[in-house]
Amino acid sequence: MTHTIWPGDPQPLGATWDGKGTNFALFSENATAVYLCLFDEHGHETQIQLPECSNYVWHGYLPDVAPGQHYAYRVDGPYDAEEGQRFNRHKLLIDPYARAIAGDIQHGAGIFGYPIGELDNDDRDLEASELDSADLMPRCVVVDPTFDWEGDRHPGTAWHETIIYEAHVKGLTQQHPDVPEELRGTYAGVGHPAIIAHLKTLGVTAIELLPVHHFTAYPGHLVSTGLRNYWGYDSVGYFAPYSEYSAHGRHGEQVREFKAMVKALHQAGIEVILDVVYNHTGEGNHYGPTLAFRGIDNEAYYRLVEDLPRYYMDFTGCGNSLNVCHPQVLKLIMDSLRYWVQEMHVDGFRFDLASALARELYEVNSLAAFFDIIHQDPVLSNTKLIAEPWDIGEGGYQVGNFPLLWSEWNGKYRDSMRDFWREAHCRLGEFAFRLTGSSDLYESNGKRPHASINFITCHDGFTLRDLVSYNEKHNEANGEGNRDGESYNRSWNCGVEGDTDDPVVLEIRARQQRNFLATLLLSQGVPMLLGGDEFGRSQQGNNNTYCQDSELSWLDWHLKPEQHTILTFVQQLMRFRRAHPVFQRRDWFQGREIHGSGVDDIGWFNIDGTDVSDEDWQEAEAKAIGVFFNGEEIPTPDRQGQRIIDDSFLLFFNAQAEAQTFVMPPELSDRPWQLILDTKLTQGFVESAPEVVGESLVVGGRSLILLMHPRD
Repeated sequence: MTHTIWPGDPQPLGATWDGKGTNFALFSENATAVYLCLFDEHGHETQIQLPECSNYVWHGYLPDVAPGQHYAYRVDGPYDAEEGQRFNRHKLLIDPYARAIAGDIQHGAGIFGYPIGELDNDDRDLEASELDSADLMPRCVVVDPTFDWEGDRHPGTAWHETIIYEAHVKGLTQQHPDVPEELRGTYAGVGHPAIIAHLKTLGVTAIELLPVHHFTAYPGHLVSTGLRNYWGYDSVGYFAPYSEYSAHGRHGEQVREFKAMVKALHQAGIEVILDVVYNHTGEGNHYGPTLAFRGIDNEAYYRLVEDLPRYYMDFTGCGNSLNVCHPQVLKLIMDSLRYWVQEMHVDGFRFDLASALARELYEVNSLAAFFDIIHQDPVLSNTKLIAEPWDIGEGGYQVGNFPLLWSEWNGKYRDSMRDFWREAHCRLGEFAFRLTGSSDLYESNGKRPHASINFITCHDGFTLRDLVSYNEKHNEANGEGNRDGESYNRSWNCGVEGDTDDPVVLEIRARQQRNFLATLLLSQGVPMLLGGDEFGRSQQGNNNTYCQDSELSWLDWHLKPEQHTILTFVQQLMRFRRAHPVFQRRDWFQGREIHGSGVDDIGWFNIDGTDVSDEDWQEAEAKAIGVFFNGEEIPTPDRQGQRIIDDSFLLFFNAQAEAQTFVMPPELSDRPWQLILDTKLTQGFVESAPEVVGESLVVGGRSLILLMHPRD
């Protein structure tokens, strides 16, 4: 088939249909020629050389190309691996700006830029392969961007009112009995009324989805195992929703399906946050495949070792690092982020291994261009920005160091709370800082408590049920000899490793789950719940299910009675948190009286009712402490400028095995207190709320008690 091609325009990048034809534009600074490859319905390929290059952008306009057209690129240039150049016209390449990609990348010798098997030595990547990769590569798709949003608006949930639910598109929906079978595992499944009803009943305000950017599903090291990349942290298409999460993804329908999911969630008042991976791509190290960026312009897109450009700087442990220092790569990331906000209507992002994005040279720099550009961007500066504040490079652990506008996954919160409840070394001062929003990490640089994203578990590691059921990881199913995954989990199996019928052990495990959940939902900051923890999901001790696209990772919605019990408890907890502003303060506790109540806004007490001293805060073995939250001393007003007054609360934590008798603090003992929550109770919450009389209170071993003094 012959096609008419006009010069077209260098902007916007990607394939842009204007209602009459399609403009194609691809950046490559070092290419000698770029070929647009069009595919008909039978897979036959037609190559068209792009006629123009403006500012290193190769472009052309085809008046007869419409939405649904499949395409890709081939790029000519030198193959000189030792100089960092890896052009190879035999390799079909994904458009970095493709709005849709149909199909998965298949593993085979053809996708590698060098000859597999012919040079089985360390220098095998120095010679170019002449095998064609077209039969193994997916196709990019020209899309029609029009969509009826029906007045959709971002819910705009305030940070301090946000509760995040982390989930996987497929894992969340694959086994839900009320989601039609053809929609399970898809964006449409997430947007189905049955899933939305669960999220609403649960009480979350935002769903954070594991990566949905198109990724490599079959990395080489998994091919022989029969496993696949389940989590999706190997992106190759930063504008394209992963096609296998679509009920119909052949002709770009996944774009509309994703938008429909967002619209449905927004109508329910639920925000959508995407887990994004801009620190590396799915092309791996110098032995990895040539799928997109490597073949388009390896020198521009990747951080290469300065004196040995054959090799890649690897701050991620995934083989490569995107070259955020290059203005075009920075533009790619920013264009992608704005696209997902403006065109796909998402509400925010969680940046995987975000420290890698801050490395302008080698050291992590909080004033890196990436952060400066986001800070001044009128679109992105108004979204929810969350950093995973570490990478594997030297100096990569940066909890507390990200700039204004950024919240962080607070790994110190996770570690402290796990250590406290398993009776491990945890200073009382550390516990107190984490419970109250981690002011030691965030207050000095102008941030507020919402800078701390608090979590006990996330997709990477044990589920909550496994955290209290296993001392050791059990990743044998991953085929890596149980060497993968974190070995130091700060977990405690409550006396038996794994499954057991022992009623004593099971009771302790259930209580420990209630302890963790109550601590999480009663802490200052933004709580994040791992999907499935609300009903005690297990992964049988596997703490690294990145390759387990199976029942092991999917949520099982057929709940046992004890799972219904914990689900009810979590629902009550979330309703309770949202009803009481003292647990979702916008500003820090000040340790003093503010509004004339006669009592400080917060107080800390030993079991004998005395104030915690400076020496006590350094105590690492004390596992019992009380805290008073004064609902009459909330410093910030509501949206209408009115003073906020809440009930007041006393929390008593006892992580020791034996029950402890707490003496009521003298300045609070004359108030009427109601028992609201006791985690030693199976249901957690007290159905009737009797007044607590007397000057002392017994708190059971490994449990938490919450008392309320109603506002006047």
